[in-house]
Amino acid sequence: MNRLHQYDVVIIGSGLAGLRAALEASNHGNVAVISKLYPTRSHSTAAQGGIAAALGNEEPDSPEWHFYDTTKGSDYLGDQDAIEVMCEDAIRTVIELEHMGVPFSRTPEGRIAQRRFGGHTREFGAAPVRRACYSADRTGHAIVFALYEQCQLRGVRFFPEFHVLDIVVEDGRCHGVVAMEIPTGQIHAFSTKATVVASGGYGRVFKTTSNAIATTGDCLSILFNRGVPLEDMEFFQFHPTGLYGLGILITEGARGEGGILINGKGERFMERYAPTIKDLAPRDMVSRAILNEIREGRGIDGRDFVYLDLTGIPKQILQERLPEISTFSKIYLGIDPSESPIPVLPTAHYAMGGIPTDVDARVLSNERGDTIEGLYAAGECACVSVHGANRLGCNSLLDTVVFGRRAGKAIAECLREADYGRITNEVVERAIVEIENIINSRGDTRVGSIRAEMQKEMMEHCSVFRTEEGLKKTIEILTELKKASKNIQLHDRTKRFNTELLEAIELRHLLNLADVIARSALQRTESRGAHYREDFPERDDKNWLKHTFAFKEGDSIEFRYRPVKITRFQPEERKY
Repeated sequence: MNRLHQYDVVIIGSGLAGLRAALEASNHGNVAVISKLYPTRSHSTAAQGGIAAALGNEEPDSPEWHFYDTTKGSDYLGDQDAIEVMCEDAIRTVIELEHMGVPFSRTPEGRIAQRRFGGHTREFGAAPVRRACYSADRTGHAIVFALYEQCQLRGVRFFPEFHVLDIVVEDGRCHGVVAMEIPTGQIHAFSTKATVVASGGYGRVFKTTSNAIATTGDCLSILFNRGVPLEDMEFFQFHPTGLYGLGILITEGARGEGGILINGKGERFMERYAPTIKDLAPRDMVSRAILNEIREGRGIDGRDFVYLDLTGIPKQILQERLPEISTFSKIYLGIDPSESPIPVLPTAHYAMGGIPTDVDARVLSNERGDTIEGLYAAGECACVSVHGANRLGCNSLLDTVVFGRRAGKAIAECLREADYGRITNEVVERAIVEIENIINSRGDTRVGSIRAEMQKEMMEHCSVFRTEEGLKKTIEILTELKKASKNIQLHDRTKRFNTELLEAIELRHLLNLADVIARSALQRTESRGAHYREDFPERDDKNWLKHTFAFKEGDSIEFRYRPVKITRFQPEERKY
């Protein structure tokens, strides 16, 4: 065994969920954070628009309205017990972050500034409300740096540039983690009492995405292969406003500040789709509206994009509150958004599905609610489920911090009773052999070509609009690509900083997750939130008001189901 470490708590991922869990867990034991990247390069730093909390600093608001909006935005698939926990804890969370040093933007009176965001309303849908607390358009960046600093002060140990190869789940408990040190290729084993998976999303299954290169869902795939189910994988959110041709995100905060979407006829078309809150409708509705305009020939000059027009926003506001997107537009498209509209198209953005957990972030082993001892998950990789079929903007940062903290608190009880996990030589050797087999493969296929084909198929048939025919075709192609992935060839056969090796490992995980997404989408014969079946365009509460649990069974997938938890708000027609 190359290196053996022993920590009370090991956290996989250094984004907001991982950092907040680490900070909380450091009150109860020694903590290590494993990350593919240097911590301040985690994908959470890309979050632009804000974090939702009903502070009421700029106009009246309440956690109850936030609770309603999140439930309605989820198309009633969100578990309302978990949603209420998140929304009630939001105010405390934001004030705590402020005290930790997050430099929120301010009102003239010195309070935390708030702006409007899609789907957030006052008085149960009456009108948009200012609920998003923000730090210009670099909110995620600001929170990550503050939490990282706090973790350093608390003595949390970081292992940057470590690629997780295995999460050892055996006999109903998690024993720890096996990872490869990227700079050296050395294999390390981490024996733990508690493991928190906070590894982020998997948007790289799609061709056009706002997700960073590293967001490949490795840990979800590893756990799936280990027998842990994945929940609601058919629900993947497309953000309406990605820079055309690039997928780089233009925050919803741009529309919150007064930006509007216009089609090729110069019409503000969202008035037809959401007459009350217009351009600030939930993301799934806006994405479908944009693509519908394009399909019906109302794209700009007949092409496949629409305009996001920010020219009506005062230039000073753009400079103060949206500096990053102004820079992106100028650098990548040569457009000054204060003078010309920006071409946009929906981009793959956020996974609503993931590793099933309870409200204390404990990972579920089945649809009955049984938990796996010593294993926790939080953030985008987890499915609590607070986002249901569609996440509201600004609820992602809130989700990560609220449930990251709850994971850290739940770990306290675990540490009092648990022993360190046992990682055998056989487990480590299996990881070493797998790496050696990939490096020494003498196939005739390149990783990049398989990945490109997968992303193309997922984009064409498993994105905003879906049909049975398209999904079946995608599943057939993914099956062939899985076979091809076992016949790859690497040009780099060294172990130090072998990025080609990392891409080969990630490819297998991406293919695994893409298959789960497509098969989950095929079996859900309704349209709900981000999952829109053109052959089943209506929401079907009678048969599908339930969560999908996907289990790996050999080369196939078994589906089981769990009812949605409804406590306060009964499903109703989703009008805005």
